[in-house]
This record gives sequence, C-alpha cells and structure tokens, in this order.
Amino acid sequence: MTMPDPEDAIGAGLRRYADFFATLTPDSLDRLDGLVTDDVHFRDPFNDIRGRAAMKAVFAQMYRDCTDIGFTIDGSLRQGDEAFLKWTFRYRPRRFGGAVPWTAVGVSELHFAPDGRVRAHLDHWDAGAQFYARLPLLGPLVRWVRGRLQHR
Repeated sequence: MTMPDPEDAIGAGLRRYADFFATLTPDSLDRLDGLVTDDVHFRDPFNDIRGRAAMKAVFAQMYRDCTDIGFTIDGSLRQGDEAFLKWTFRYRPRRFGGAVPWTAVGVSELHFAPDGRVRAHLDHWDAGAQFYARLPLLGPLVRWVRGRLQHR
C-alpha cells in the first residue's frame, strides 16, 4: 500500500481554501471546519488569534460590520507546505461612510499541515493607506504623516 503524496494534499488544500474565500458568505463559514486545523493561527492588521472558533468569530464580525463583501483571488504561489494568495477585498463598512465601496489589496501567507489543512493564515496588507486613511477623523492625520515620511 502506498501513502498519498503530502504535496498533493497541500495542493488540494490550497485550491479548497482559495475557493472558500472566493465564495465566502455568512452561511458558508462552517466550511472552515474542514479547511483549517483546530489550533490555526490567524493574523491580520486588526487581529492575532489562535483557534478555529476564534477565526470563525473574526469573519462573523466582518459580516456584522460590513456589507457587500467579496473576495477575488488574484493569484497564488506555492512552495512546499507554504503558499501565498494574492487577493482583492471589496466591502462597504456599515460605519465610516459605507455608501461608497472600499477596496483592500493584500496577500495571505498560508502554512499547511501535511493533510492539506491550513495551520497558519497571516494577512499582509497596508491598513494605513487602505483603511485608516479613509476614516473621517483619523484619515487626514494618517495622510499628513504619510506625506511627511514620503521620500522626495
């Protein structure tokens, strides 16, 4: 009896995970159960948590705070048990002038367990330019600081 190649499991896991985000809805959050390990590490500019339940809670909160949510997977790159997903996130915040859609572009660094489930999901994106600079009171200050630090 031959054992399945773990690289195949990881490749299949990456495809399932990318599809999960491309089709994410509040009703599909339970699909995360088969895609990540129990002790998954999730980090983005606002959260640094461990555990599947905590990760699901972060995404459930996103749906409470925003409307018209959609992820587009723009590309992926994989080496061994690590991969990167390039994505575009479109949403309307319920607060902070949600009449206009907002967009964030970033990359998710993914680390896989041998069975193809994600054990770490680490998001990398510019929250200063793509979120804080758009806030009514904080935005002008963020834009001023960025302008002062800009190389001329």
